[in-house]
Amino acid sequence: MTIDNDDLMNSVIASLGRIDTISLDEMPNIDLYMDQLTTFMDERLKKTTRHPETDKILTKTMINNYAKNDLLPPPVRKKYSKDHLILLIFIYYLKNILSINDIQTLLEPLKERFHVSDNELNLSRIYETAYELQNEELEPVIEDLKKKYERSLKTFEDKNLSEEERKRMQLFSFISLLSYDVYVKKLLIEKMLDNITATQDKDKSKGKGKEKAKPKEKG
Repeated sequence: MTIDNDDLMNSVIASLGRIDTISLDEMPNIDLYMDQLTTFMDERLKKTTRHPETDKILTKTMINNYAKNDLLPPPVRKKYSKDHLILLIFIYYLKNILSINDIQTLLEPLKERFHVSDNELNLSRIYETAYELQNEELEPVIEDLKKKYERSLKTFEDKNLSEEERKRMQLFSFISLLSYDVYVKKLLIEKMLDNITATQDKDKSKGKGKEKAKPKEKG
């Protein structure tokens, strides 16, 4: 079977343009029961999975595990609010690259804004900002993909390779470039989260030290 890398690349770019992220306006303004919540997530995010016909977006077990791992506050009278939905969407995307502990560290400031209704900083505003940043990043991502692809086409130009072998190895080069990019960014994210955790641990230690310290008695 002949590999057509150009067709593959064009297909990837086209699929990126069709990514259907959930805007804040599209989220239900009413609280949802578990089944309603999983149905909404499944309908809206199914296209983002690798195998849409079999992959699960969100299940009752997943939600319960997120709550158990302190990623998600419990429902109120078995209903989940828009703030629950926002956190679940963040978790859905982050779990593909980060551990549960790292997600917990990253989302901790967001959980502190859970059900905050003021206009200063609530989860809706945080989500809207992230949504806008994501949309702004699409074109630069596509341009970077094209640049990496063009670079990969300049590798393995050996005359003794068949066209099929050359295309296969150039595809390997392209995937290697993408993988290294993911690796470096993931490493950077983990370093930043480790720094947050270390700072929090240091602050806790200082707090405990103050609690243990007793005032000197007057002689």
